[in-house]
Amino acid sequence: MGVLSQVLVLVFGLTIGTVAALGGRLLGNLLMRLTDIAYAFPDLLFILLLRAVFGGGLFMIILAIALVQWTTIARLVRGQLLSLKERDFALAARALGASEARIALRHLLPNTLGPVIVALTFGVPQAIFAEAALSFIGIGVAPPLPSWGSMIQDGYQAIFAYPHLVLSPALAIAAVMLAFTFFGDGLRDALDPRTSP
Repeated sequence: MGVLSQVLVLVFGLTIGTVAALGGRLLGNLLMRLTDIAYAFPDLLFILLLRAVFGGGLFMIILAIALVQWTTIARLVRGQLLSLKERDFALAARALGASEARIALRHLLPNTLGPVIVALTFGVPQAIFAEAALSFIGIGVAPPLPSWGSMIQDGYQAIFAYPHLVLSPALAIAAVMLAFTFFGDGLRDALDPRTSP
């Protein structure tokens, strides 16, 4: 769930951020104002609205989470591209006669991948937590499919008699979220050229 939602986040965020950075000032400002409006909505409330309107199963939950989280990637990509397109390597490619599309595909987008990958690894635990919260309140994945949120909800009624029914899935959520956070920190250190010796 977390990884698939981040694949969709990458598609939406990379597309909108690239168009906003390279598509002209008016189009960029319009897309960024729409991004700011989407960013202003509380995540869980927006997912609940999407679930109420579209319903559906597992894919609709993944799509709803992706439609909430793409804004961070779009803003990051736009900022990176605006910074990179004025760097010396982009100016040199432009002086050698490379088209704007070639400069974007060969020089600018590959240089944005480091921060984007790090942001995506931090997005995976957010998606897992959002799905667990939805399943806990009863609008997550359908019961034949396993979900840590629905396991916590099932064990919540007997928490004082059998606390392990709640603690086991809660600790599993915490462990996965912590693992992806450490993984993201490690990737940030590895991909940031300013921290390399």
